[in-house]
Amino acid sequence: MTVPFQKYHGTGNDFVIIHADEAVPDRGALAERECDRDDGVGADGVLFLALEEGFTPPRVVMTLVQPDGATAPMCGNGARCAAEWAMERTGSDSVMIDTQAGTLRADRSDADDIVIEMGSPTFDPEKVPVEADEQVFETEIEGLEVTMVNTGVPHAVAFVDDVDEVDLGAAAPPVRHADVFPRGTNVTVASPDGDGGFFQRTYERGVEGETDSCGTGAVAIAVVARRLGLTDADPVRVRPPGGTLRVSFNERGHATLAGPVEHEFDGEMTIESPTRT
Repeated sequence: MTVPFQKYHGTGNDFVIIHADEAVPDRGALAERECDRDDGVGADGVLFLALEEGFTPPRVVMTLVQPDGATAPMCGNGARCAAEWAMERTGSDSVMIDTQAGTLRADRSDADDIVIEMGSPTFDPEKVPVEADEQVFETEIEGLEVTMVNTGVPHAVAFVDDVDEVDLGAAAPPVRHADVFPRGTNVTVASPDGDGGFFQRTYERGVEGETDSCGTGAVAIAVVARRLGLTDADPVRVRPPGGTLRVSFNERGHATLAGPVEHEFDGEMTIESPTRT
């Protein structure tokens, strides 16, 4: 049996999209197989999407399954890809996206970027979560000086002189798996770009490696940089390897994430039947 899929990416953060109505007996196994860049389609995750009828603006339910087979509550670039997918099918330039981290609004900008609300970031240790009695700012954890924030998912953010000088593959895993993080954490490093913004590199839990872009990580950089007094810009420009993202803040302190999304190609993949015992 085969099912159709679409491939999208937001600044290099790429996703396989499958309609949630398709019969996929084991979503985790499919994600593990098809996210593999050698033997599968290759992606940072699989988005299962479903349009709900009767809503204005249109509403789409998003479930993200990561390459390790686990479900993630939120992904900024994934949500922006889901928004583009829904806009293409409804003709609307605004959609609502239901994620496990809450319902978010996305809009198409005049520049054809997808702009999505990212909610209210929190430093509350119980909500990050991190085992600490108070908010964690510039604290050394497993060799990195990090600030902890949840922007839909947890991020340990470290500001360094030059992100390219960081051996992220070696430095990030001890932090990602540190005992103080009961659910693990993403690890994001940032450095000034010399023009008021920041370069970004992120090691993502669930992917268990570095990605070309991370939307929640970009928001985490902007939020932490403003909190530490490293910038008062709005928007804050963040530059992961895959492109440029812009993080803005509204009057309620909610963050928005803006950047391009591209529809790469369509295809079909084989669905393996569950093994009978």
